[in-house]
Amino acid sequence: MKQTILGAGGAVGVEVARALTAYTHDIRLVGRNPKKVNTSDELLKADLTNREEVFRAVAGSGVVYLTVGFEYSTRIWRKSWPALIRHVIDACLAHSAKLVFFDNAYAIGGNSVNHITEATPFRPSSQKGVIRTEVDDILLQSIEQQGLQALIARAPDIFGDIKVNSVLMHLVYDNLVRGEKAVWLCNADAVHSIGYTPELAKGTVMLGNTPDAYGQLWNLPVDTRPITGREWIQLFAKALGKNNALEVLPAALVKELGTDNQVMHELFEMLYQYDRDYYFDSTKFNQRFNYTPITHAQAVQETVARLARRVD
Repeated sequence: MKQTILGAGGAVGVEVARALTAYTHDIRLVGRNPKKVNTSDELLKADLTNREEVFRAVAGSGVVYLTVGFEYSTRIWRKSWPALIRHVIDACLAHSAKLVFFDNAYAIGGNSVNHITEATPFRPSSQKGVIRTEVDDILLQSIEQQGLQALIARAPDIFGDIKVNSVLMHLVYDNLVRGEKAVWLCNADAVHSIGYTPELAKGTVMLGNTPDAYGQLWNLPVDTRPITGREWIQLFAKALGKNNALEVLPAALVKELGTDNQVMHELFEMLYQYDRDYYFDSTKFNQRFNYTPITHAQAVQETVARLARRVD
């Protein structure tokens, strides 16, 4: 059974491709310029903003993993995400393929982020969250009303040796490597869950290959121990042999920096994830699969070791 990754070139897509080899070697990687992760991978070049090319990419697939990462821009998300999810759903229905949607937790807003479970209601408090809620609702309605076999595999922010779109890697790891202070947003003493990309990918693939997992929303495996921003910095500083000095950027400064920096501009509306406890609970997954996620400390050590090998 062919398993296809839409958006295979990103941090998540690459790790999903690696994890899939535990189940199959009939893997199709789809993207604008796909590159092999495993020697037997099939490559398909496609523009996934084009409906016809989405259908071509899905054809012949048993399971489709949607791991696309559009540019971090509310404007682009509003234009691209609702259209993409509809095209992927239609293609999966037409070709009798199952769909695994790798999602974030942006649909959860306000103080609901204090403890995020699968039962936490969608109440977005950002424009990006409104868009993700719309996308999730479209998918859940297709499961209920059209008989789509699909599931949502949800993750918090991510980190790993593929550093694209990881706030933790850019503000903490990169700064420490340069001998500078690590940077945290708003409150370094608030709890902040972050998922380790290889672990999240492993969980995604486990769900995709578990028939009774479909029709549900799942929080992907993350270490259950609450951890603060300050503790994240301490873990990276220890792994790198660096000083754990840090600088906290208050919301007002993030907003000011956003006038000249597009990333900070886009991050500003997401600061509700940093100015209070943000705890992502994967108990449902852990109990269903009798699974113990990798610890935060182990994940940090692995990440630093992988990057060190790459430099060597």
